[in-house]
Amino acid sequence: MRTLHAAPVVRGTLGDGEVLHDGAVLVDGGRIAAIGPLDELRAAHPQARVRQWPGTLGPALVHDGPVPDAPTPRERIHALLRLGATAVLAEHVAEPGLRAAAERNEVAVLDRPRPAALAEAGRADLAVFGADGACLATVLAGRLVHRRR
Repeated sequence: MRTLHAAPVVRGTLGDGEVLHDGAVLVDGGRIAAIGPLDELRAAHPQARVRQWPGTLGPALVHDGPVPDAPTPRERIHALLRLGATAVLAEHVAEPGLRAAAERNEVAVLDRPRPAALAEAGRADLAVFGADGACLATVLAGRLVHRRR
């Protein structure tokens, strides 16, 4: 099933890059199928489910520091997802249990940092941030893995 993730503001990259107002990202399985104005994507894909988010939708983060503390490796990885991160540097998940938890959850383990960006045909790793900077939702490879209630 295709899903349109829509928000008042969509950023293709983190920082001061181009901004799309009333935009959306069309996700098909685990990949980004299209990025554009919500009205256009909705008309082109009327069967797509629409998830309307408040705030700013953009690429998920690459976590470049120590993984937050929690009682179990699974909970530590989930703490990353709550921050809007779907990738982590390998040096911070060297512990076997933590590495295994990252891999089970499909969190990307990277040798070095990479710019976070949305791209058609790229993996659908998205995050939504509120005006206060808090992560409202995280989508990892097309799956909603965190939603702030």
